[in-house]
Amino acid sequence: MSKTKEEKAKLLSQKIEEAKLGGGKDRVEAQHKKGKLTARERVDLLLDQGSFQELGMFVTHRSTQFGLDKQNILGDGVITGYGTISGRLVYVFSQDFTVFGGSLAEAHAQKIVKIMDLAMKNGAPVIGLNDSGGARIQEGVVSLGGYADIFYRNTLASGVIPQISAIMGPCAGGAVYSPAITDFNIMVEHSSYMFVTGPNVVKTVTHEEVSSEELGGASTHSSKSGVAHFSTANELEAIQYIKNLLSYLPQNCDEWTEELPYQPKNERIEALNHIVPESPNQPYDIKEVIDLTIDEGTFFEVHKNFAENIVVGFARLAGKSIGIVANQPAFLAGVLDIKSSVKAARFVRFCDAFNIPLLVFEDVPGFLPGTDQEWNAIITNGAKLLYAFSEATVPRITVITRKAYGGAYDVMNSKHIGADLNFAWPTSEIAVMGAKGAAEIIFKKEIQEAENPTEKWQEKELEYNELFANPYNAAGRGYIDEVILPEQTRERLIRGFKMLENKADKLPRKKHGNIPL
Repeated sequence: MSKTKEEKAKLLSQKIEEAKLGGGKDRVEAQHKKGKLTARERVDLLLDQGSFQELGMFVTHRSTQFGLDKQNILGDGVITGYGTISGRLVYVFSQDFTVFGGSLAEAHAQKIVKIMDLAMKNGAPVIGLNDSGGARIQEGVVSLGGYADIFYRNTLASGVIPQISAIMGPCAGGAVYSPAITDFNIMVEHSSYMFVTGPNVVKTVTHEEVSSEELGGASTHSSKSGVAHFSTANELEAIQYIKNLLSYLPQNCDEWTEELPYQPKNERIEALNHIVPESPNQPYDIKEVIDLTIDEGTFFEVHKNFAENIVVGFARLAGKSIGIVANQPAFLAGVLDIKSSVKAARFVRFCDAFNIPLLVFEDVPGFLPGTDQEWNAIITNGAKLLYAFSEATVPRITVITRKAYGGAYDVMNSKHIGADLNFAWPTSEIAVMGAKGAAEIIFKKEIQEAENPTEKWQEKELEYNELFANPYNAAGRGYIDEVILPEQTRERLIRGFKMLENKADKLPRKKHGNIPL
């Protein structure tokens, strides 16, 4: 005898409740004891209330080996679907550690692939909440194939839709490569970690004793490797970071970011006149310049603890989203090195991919010298930043606040590599190198033959300073569009980006370039 409508409805209700239980109450409690939220709790906190539409709730694995046929849990360890954040459509997957340790296998991967395909078709961001023990070894190569299916879609989606990964537990082995391809990684201190091989394998192969936290924790990846763009104190903070980040981004590569209402006012910021010190060798904090120039309280820094000699992040200027790249004189004098070049290059390319205008604050003494830099390919890595700026077609404005020396002047969004507007403060020094070194080279013979070489050197240094340690030679050539007082900066930038709103610039026809990786 067939079931009645009421019985069928009751069965559906039972299955929904079963799916929502995940791995069961005991495992949920164990998750909470670790200070971690469950997969569903994370989704509920991330999305607008009541907006989540789950897909694939009843999916189960098809494996029969190693006793898996007796453990068929609805959802197969990942919650997938779509919803809204501040009213904007997003797709999300959230791995459930209470089910098979969140391990990825065929059905699990297919669920993730499905929402990634939908996100691409509908032009909306994908957010992955990662908490997984890795590949489900009971399914063998099928699990590896599932990872590759996801990697492939990450790559196709790159530059088309924003992809954000939050690491909220373990992420090891092949699992790390999906977050690595996505645009931004957020990690949680003391509860998330990423590594290709764990501490036990490291000990066996290299005899190093290292903990999971030291090897691949949030602090390690946000400060040493740069794998993590953000390190957060807890999961709630990580979820808030995702929401904040999305507010600066468009839905896809064919759209612009939402413009917030802005009421024009007196845009002259007198405090900017007093930031750069009289002494060219005295440091100052470029973040003070950024904060005074942009809309108040809107700077959202990316990679804050990594390669601190360059600052990158999003902000708003007259209500519009922009990306900022700035040398930091307060750290290593703002010099460009391997890590800072790669950090800035990736950020520039992201902004260009998603139509976010670029603002550059420049105070750079050059590239960092030394065997460590040369042997680890500062040439190739420095070229990445040069390449990134050169291929960027979004509106691009540079403000030189102080030093702009050598090849670093070229690389930091100079007029020669396609910048639209280039401003300089009166304190700027645009030259091949600093006056001290230049005088030693140019006037070497005169200094050696002088009765007092030190005095002669100082005299020639002053002479070189008078000739070149200013913005006017560059302005005379048209490389600088205008020399402005610091207090005029915000006003000029608002006008400049307004003028560039309809900029249309295309690269030569090609399959793709070959950035020096």
